[in-house]
Amino acid sequence: MNTAAPSAEQAQQDIAEEFAFFGDWSERYQYLIDLGKQLPPFPEECKTEEHRVHGCQSMVWLVPSGDATKMHFAATSDSAIVSGLIALVLRVYSDRPAAEIVATEPAFVQSIGLAKHLSPTRSNGLTAMLAKLKGYAAQTLA
Repeated sequence: MNTAAPSAEQAQQDIAEEFAFFGDWSERYQYLIDLGKQLPPFPEECKTEEHRVHGCQSMVWLVPSGDATKMHFAATSDSAIVSGLIALVLRVYSDRPAAEIVATEPAFVQSIGLAKHLSPTRSNGLTAMLAKLKGYAAQTLA
């Protein structure tokens, strides 16, 4: 078994394949909620205004760590579906070099049909979360 983490591209492909197993969106939403429940515990002391992602209807916090060679992100939300979105985003973007994070487009959003099935406020929130995450990565490269 390959112990190396899959590339961001491979992670997005894996996500698309996983979502292809589900016949309808009620099953996909349930899977998203289940993914969100698997997020590691998030420290209460990190739920600060500095780490809050603005543009989300629900409360979302995103904390970067590491450096340009490998950035790690911790995140949480008070919404079950948004927590699932966070799980997908972290799978694609966390524990990667900052340059790869900045260069990786979130193709999985289109490939699994999320773009069509998220409410406008959730879609805006996902965009805001990705922008903040990529902004953190860009700062480490500056």
